[in-house]
Amino acid sequence: MKRQYVAEALGTMVLVLAGCGAAVFNGGAATTAAVLTIASAFGLSVVAMAYTIGPVSGCHINPAITLGVWLSGRMKSVDALWYMAAQIAGAAAGSAILWVAVHGGHVAPGATTTGANAFAAGNLLPALVAETFFTFVFVLVALGATDAKRGAGDFAGLVIGLTLVLVHIVCIPVTGTSVNPARSIAPALFEGGEALSQLWVFIAAPFAGAALAAAAWKALSAGRHAGADA
Repeated sequence: MKRQYVAEALGTMVLVLAGCGAAVFNGGAATTAAVLTIASAFGLSVVAMAYTIGPVSGCHINPAITLGVWLSGRMKSVDALWYMAAQIAGAAAGSAILWVAVHGGHVAPGATTTGANAFAAGNLLPALVAETFFTFVFVLVALGATDAKRGAGDFAGLVIGLTLVLVHIVCIPVTGTSVNPARSIAPALFEGGEALSQLWVFIAAPFAGAALAAAAWKALSAGRHAGADA
């Protein structure tokens, strides 16, 4: 197995352990402090992994990012598929560790035992809109920050991580924030029930947002290069 795939699995495992772990052990998103804690955990885990596995795999650790990168023509189809598979496997490993931590001893979880995403009954449309739009923002920033010519260079990991914090702060009250199918699939498998029945939203909406982001970035890049040539 290519080391890039191993890196993606490891990085996604850390993301789930840190982000979903913060949700599990901080009472869900019941308070403003908890929202900020969870948002920071997800964002900081991306920053940490960006500077750890970024040189190996690019640190996607998110199938939506991988889809956006693939649609932008930056990676081969076979690599994109293996990246996504590795990300889901890594997320499952992270969720398994959290499950053991909660159920294997005397650690008291908060409002959630898995960190699974969910939305209230009747809020399907807000959930779809939020997950699509905020994934669009997140993936667009990632594509821009990692652009080979005009990106953020060594600061790309920090930019992307802080953007994920921002996205979580706004979106957590609506869906718990996914913008990452792997992050949603693994906890839902351990949670079951409603988390599984709602899972399609946290797969379809992030992929739609990623596709829109790739299209937008292509348009912006074409316009930018045309302007530079003129």
